[in-house]
Amino acid sequence: MDRRILFLILAVFTVSWAAILIKLCTAPPLVIAFYRMFMASVILLPLVFLKHFSALKQLLTEAPKLAILSGVFLGLHFAFWVTSLFYTSVSASVVIVATQPVFVALFSLIFLKEKATLLVWLGIILALFGVAVIGGGDFANLKGDLLALLGAIMAAAYLTLGRNIRKKYDLIPYIFVAYFVSSIVLAFFIILFGDSFSPLTLKNLGWFILLAIIPTLIGHSLYNWLLKYVKAYLVGISILGEPIGASIWAFLIFKEVPKTSLYLGAVLIILGVILALTGERRGKK
Repeated sequence: MDRRILFLILAVFTVSWAAILIKLCTAPPLVIAFYRMFMASVILLPLVFLKHFSALKQLLTEAPKLAILSGVFLGLHFAFWVTSLFYTSVSASVVIVATQPVFVALFSLIFLKEKATLLVWLGIILALFGVAVIGGGDFANLKGDLLALLGAIMAAAYLTLGRNIRKKYDLIPYIFVAYFVSSIVLAFFIILFGDSFSPLTLKNLGWFILLAIIPTLIGHSLYNWLLKYVKAYLVGISILGEPIGASIWAFLIFKEVPKTSLYLGAVLIILGVILALTGERRGKK
């Protein structure tokens, strides 16, 4: 099997744990998002300065605005999406935020001139229909749903910019800048809304570290690695697998019982991803 497919599967698996780990925290949503991204950037810091410092200087010299803007969009994504989890169910939140492939495809067409084939669009539509089936009747709170939708749009902008940056620049310096800038954005919102950075419990610190490592340094970093080799909208559509994993974990851990629609939706999502990948391969011939 192509290692890019394996990495996509691993990325989806690890990122699907994000909503669960967030729900296990007892801190305010913006504080959770801040420590997740700040800790991820701190963990990357020694690696960046010991092995990738020249590449970091190149990125900040040649494309500082793009790299910083990418981090801003990532910070906004987490600000909206993590907050949405406190106003609606895990399933509803991850289902809505998983609509990002539509926005990625549109942004890629407008800004990157990456046109998707008819099969790819059909795959996106089929997978999104599967997402809608999973979330059908589960949209419990309009505020939470709208926040998740804004999170999806911000994530799409982040992926589109990342595709542009990753065509030329190394992974580690780019994700370090993106993660660190996103933590600054989140810190700004914490101060703006009067939340506190402390006190922190040991349990929360443990969840923050797991959030920094599993869905961020492994999951999101794999997505960013793939952006150099796979078009942005294909990385986006793979994220549609997240609601499947998140719904399963929510059932096992929080006893959020998934509806039978989860199984039908999962099949539709998988078929949609296969169709999109098939369309991409045919488009290259």
